[in-house]
Amino acid sequence: MKPRSWSFRVVFYTLGWSVAAFLGAGVSSVRAEVTLASPFTDHLVLQRDLPVPVWGRAEPGERVTVSFAGQKRRTKAGADGAWRVELKPLKASSEGRELVVTGSKTAEPIKLADVLVGEVWLCSGQSNMDFTVAKTEKYYFAGVLNEAEEVAAANHPRIRMFTGQWKKSYEPETRVEGAWLVCTPETVREFSAVGYFFARRVQQDLDVPVGIVTLTFGASSAQAWVRREAALSDPRLAAELAKFDEAVKAYRSDPKALEKHEAALAEWRVKADAAKAQGQRAPRGPRHPDPVQNQHNPTVMFNGMIAPVIPYAIRGVLWYQGESIPGPRELFPVWNETLIRDWRSLWGREFPFFFVQLAGLDGRSNSPEVRALQAEALKLPGTGMAVAIDVGDKTDVHPKNKQAVGDRLARLALARAYGRDIADSGPTAIAVSREPEHGLRVRFGDLHGGLATREGAAPGGFEVAGADGKFVAAEAVIEGETVVVRADQVAEPVAVRYAWASWPVAANLQNKAGLPAAPFRLDAK
Repeated sequence: MKPRSWSFRVVFYTLGWSVAAFLGAGVSSVRAEVTLASPFTDHLVLQRDLPVPVWGRAEPGERVTVSFAGQKRRTKAGADGAWRVELKPLKASSEGRELVVTGSKTAEPIKLADVLVGEVWLCSGQSNMDFTVAKTEKYYFAGVLNEAEEVAAANHPRIRMFTGQWKKSYEPETRVEGAWLVCTPETVREFSAVGYFFARRVQQDLDVPVGIVTLTFGASSAQAWVRREAALSDPRLAAELAKFDEAVKAYRSDPKALEKHEAALAEWRVKADAAKAQGQRAPRGPRHPDPVQNQHNPTVMFNGMIAPVIPYAIRGVLWYQGESIPGPRELFPVWNETLIRDWRSLWGREFPFFFVQLAGLDGRSNSPEVRALQAEALKLPGTGMAVAIDVGDKTDVHPKNKQAVGDRLARLALARAYGRDIADSGPTAIAVSREPEHGLRVRFGDLHGGLATREGAAPGGFEVAGADGKFVAAEAVIEGETVVVRADQVAEPVAVRYAWASWPVAANLQNKAGLPAAPFRLDAK
């Protein structure tokens, strides 16, 4: 199965409106059959130890019964055809069982095979979360370190992944197409690499099934994943939403906008074919004129991909986004905080929310300032940050070492969601104090055995500044739970920073568990 091929996207954009109109016209003449919401397919994983909502649609007034693991839940479809029941908390089970949905007006019941119960996590964000374990038709430049070996060894029947097809929308959708796939060397190729390596570690440590719901889109912004009502609750975000609404209105009032786009697309195809024939890279294609098809705009990814899966029972969320920040940069942490709070409210639980801080890259997108903005989300309870500063690629925004990223997210989950005694974070700077002889002393937490450096080298990546605010490289020495930094050029240092560069090649501080220190900038007190 290839759930999100480029050909699908072309067909969808070309025929989507016509098909939708045709289907809409036929609804009244075809009797409704009981259906399940899109996350419910064969091979699914249900969340253990929490209430499990099951929902779908049927003919208005139809009586619906859901049977699973000895439970039977009954309800009646509402006037709009929507129905929902809630299974009582289930114990983990690796036995593939059948979930049956029966409708009083439906001839044949729905029977889902090979249903497991375990831990379920939602993975979302942009391309570094979306990129697959192997190079595929969809992502010919994806893949991971030791790709062939990883694929060959991926025989994990208790790991399953649901990957939603890409979809943007102006209004909340009720379905996002996809199917649960059992992890095998054949299927893992199209699994989110970060999601897979996270699941592999958690499944091995907990010895229960693990399901990953992957809802991602390359280059998408944080605001694209935020619900309209949440954006409207903050005047700053509401102003950005208003700009988007005006753009949509302008597009929809131009009857020739799509025609112009098709002409530009045809011209681009000629140029792309010519470039390919000469062995050159194709030029960038024209952007679709519909603002709804721009993954940088507010709400479009939430409406198309997140809304249809709420309230599927999950343990928590894994998030990897930050390379794409359109609009005022100072609003980036506001969008992040709004997203976290609102998703939790929609699911009705303050679930764990773990995110990845951007990896090292010699480029503007992965700047230290952006990493600092990402870290602001840590002020919210139940959040955790997987530092990736040491596993980047100098020239590639999509580093191949997804194993380390997945493992660090898994450590956060194991320690904070499951109570395991495991190192879950690298050293975190707590405070800075002045030292005699022109020095500053940085005190750290999250030591997990003590401070160390990669390969035992002297600590690097530290800088200090005086009252003029000009930072210069500093010498650093580890002393117990602290690092003392000095620079001959700065007689009276007042501030220190670490790994404060897009590509901080000298930064090597870690704890004895091998987890890297997070970048920071602090003033002495």
